Amino acid sequence: MIVNNAGAACSRPSRTGRDTRRTATGRLCGRRRLLAGLAAASLLLTGCSAMLERDYSHVTPHNAAPTTEGDPSILRAESYQELVNALVYLVNLGAEQGTIRLYTDSEDVEDFLSNACLEVVQEDPLGAYCVEFITYSVDPVVTFSQAEVDITYRRTREQVASIVQATGAAAIRSELGTALTSFAPERTLRIHYFEEDEAFIQDLAHQAYYDAPAFALGMPEISVSIYPNSGRQRIVEITLNYPLDHAELLARQSELAGAVDKLAQELPALSGQKRLLAAARAVLEAGDFDPLGGSTAYDLFMDGSANSEGLSLAFAALCQRLELPCQTAQGTLEESPRFWVAVQTGEGWRHLDLAASDGEELPLYTDLQLQELGYIWDPATLPPCV
Repeated sequence: MIVNNAGAACSRPSRTGRDTRRTATGRLCGRRRLLAGLAAASLLLTGCSAMLERDYSHVTPHNAAPTTEGDPSILRAESYQELVNALVYLVNLGAEQGTIRLYTDSEDVEDFLSNACLEVVQEDPLGAYCVEFITYSVDPVVTFSQAEVDITYRRTREQVASIVQATGAAAIRSELGTALTSFAPERTLRIHYFEEDEAFIQDLAHQAYYDAPAFALGMPEISVSIYPNSGRQRIVEITLNYPLDHAELLARQSELAGAVDKLAQELPALSGQKRLLAAARAVLEAGDFDPLGGSTAYDLFMDGSANSEGLSLAFAALCQRLELPCQTAQGTLEESPRFWVAVQTGEGWRHLDLAASDGEELPLYTDLQLQELGYIWDPATLPPCV
């Protein structure tokens, strides 16, 4: 599910003398000049710690040195936006405390701080992802107000440091593929120009799963959380809950790789389409099609039978081992879920359904021919077979 982080806030204890603390409520004022300032603040962070962003920029921000003269531990802000920048700076460092000297003519410094804290916690991607709340105290001095800031996190430094930068669907799919082939339990991405939703990420995860048939040992349960709820730059947290524990997944993947290698080595020395069809027959000889069978290549090679999904993944795994272009296809046949493969031949891409073969005849179909047989699929997911 998509997580709503509107409950995170900033807080204060009771007023004592000149020292004040304040809870940032929903009073976001009209000072949301955020994007330019956050970009400037994020550029300050390159190389500061392991928790910083991994991309780089050649742009030099106006507020290039937020510290006060002579004391690098104290940040300086002369406007609302520079205050937001300073808070973002602290969050990117993973700092739990910080001091900010605010030089402003604002009549209500506390409102300034309250709104800035809320903006960072709710609207900055990293703040929305990792900050639980921010508390602060304000001590007015003659020419400035000094704020002592305390930041409480809900993510560890290791989790923040593991965030990967990604731009575009191809990069997201690649990162998900890396996670799935290592059976990683989660992947967190900072995605630029992102205007999609949970379903988009889940669809890319499913595609990445079928991209690696030799590692497809059961589709994991995929949950997606996006921080913040809107914006063009956001942090996406993907949790992968596999049907087997990590040790069992590694053991099965090793067994599957051995079975695929053995089958590849036993194939006759053929080339082109003859090699492709020989590989298909070898898979059909290794196990039987069973509509109620398992859904992985492991089920076919180790248990001797699999459904159309397991049969197609087994063939796709062998094709990858042989460096034969092949893609797992998914759709329906007579309103029932069905898997097959698209393979590249000398005449172009063609559909091949091993579950519909008797082991002798291995017909290759164009899109139109397969549609006439009653197959339905999303053409955008496969290369055209014309």
